[in-house]
Amino acid sequence: MRHIPNILSFSRLIMVGGFIHFFTQNRYFAALLTYIVAFCTDLLDGFLARRNNWVTNLGKVLDPLADKLMLLAALYCFYAEGWISLWLLIIVLAKETIMIIGGLLLFRRKIVVYSDWFGKSATGFFNAGVTATLLKHFWSWIGIWNMVLLGVAVILAIIALIHYAKKNVFKNDLSKS
Repeated sequence: MRHIPNILSFSRLIMVGGFIHFFTQNRYFAALLTYIVAFCTDLLDGFLARRNNWVTNLGKVLDPLADKLMLLAALYCFYAEGWISLWLLIIVLAKETIMIIGGLLLFRRKIVVYSDWFGKSATGFFNAGVTATLLKHFWSWIGIWNMVLLGVAVILAIIALIHYAKKNVFKNDLSKS
C-alpha cells in the first residue's frame, strides 16, 4: 500500500506522453481529460503520502518531476500551436530548470525542498491556466483569462523561486560560515 503514491506519480509521467499524443492529434478534449486526471492523481498521491506517512525519497523526486514535465509539455504544445508566446515558455523552462538543478544539489546535501504557499499557488494558477487554455478551444468566451491565469502563475513561480533560494540556499550557506 505504501507504494501507491509512487505508482500514481509514475502514472503521471506516462500521462505526459498521453497528453502530448492527444494534443498533437488535435484531440483537445482527450488532452484536457488527461491533464485533469494527472492533476487529480497529483492531489491524491500527496494526500495519501502525507496522511499515511508513505513519503519516500523516490516520491520526493518522482512527484515534482512528473508535475514539471506535464506543465512543460502542455506549455510547449501550446507554444507550438501559437496559443502562447515563446517568452512564457522560456521563463517557465528556465525557472523549472533552476529548481531541478537546485533541488538535486540540495538533495545531495541532505536538504529536501518542500513546496510552500507561493509554489502551491503558482501550481494552482498554472493548472487553471492550462485548463482554461484547453477549454478556450471549445469556449471562445474565455477570452484572455487563460493568459491572465498563466501570467499570475509565472509571477508567483518567480516569487517562489526567490523564496526557495532565500530559505534553502542562502540560509544554509550562511549557517555554514
